[in-house]
Amino acid sequence: MTTIRCLAAGLTLALLAGCATPGTAPDMRADRWEAQQERLAELDTWILVGKAGLRTPQESTSANLDWSQHPHYYRMLISGPFGSGRNLLEGREGRFSLTNANGRFVAETPEALMQQQLGWSLPVSSLADWIRGLPADHSQYRLEHDDTGFPQRLEQDGWQIDYRDWVEVESLWLPRRLIMEYDDLRVTLVVTEWRPVLDD
Repeated sequence: MTTIRCLAAGLTLALLAGCATPGTAPDMRADRWEAQQERLAELDTWILVGKAGLRTPQESTSANLDWSQHPHYYRMLISGPFGSGRNLLEGREGRFSLTNANGRFVAETPEALMQQQLGWSLPVSSLADWIRGLPADHSQYRLEHDDTGFPQRLEQDGWQIDYRDWVEVESLWLPRRLIMEYDDLRVTLVVTEWRPVLDD
């Protein structure tokens, strides 16, 4: 009887281990975050696929996000309910444009462009850093770490960014789920696919 119970307990543990979610918070020594800092700072090219949820006092909705990032160019395709169709946001060397079914529009900043055309805005100028778990280098910030040394909360430019989940891709730990809040705006970003381009 004891043997059967032991086998049953072992099988239960094996099943639980097999069902573990790969994107859960990293269980590792605190020095793992420090060890990847140089590679993380050098990461400037990636493709990211995910979903963005938007919540305001007036509404709660979501959209799909397809983001291609390069050193001097980025392209964000926002599609779905709060994107009101397909909106292509592009930035290249200080020039920004947004293209949708109504035409092509330009503005001095991507934030102003999104606000004018969509009625809401993401902090695009800082998002390329925040999505890597890093503060932007253009302003002061406050950064808290969890028990493993990974970023847990970042406050910068009036935004509060909570890092809720991480995923390991190409031996690099990257945020998988983060919540960004600014006044009464709450944006939940969930990355379903990270494709970083790393130098050999």
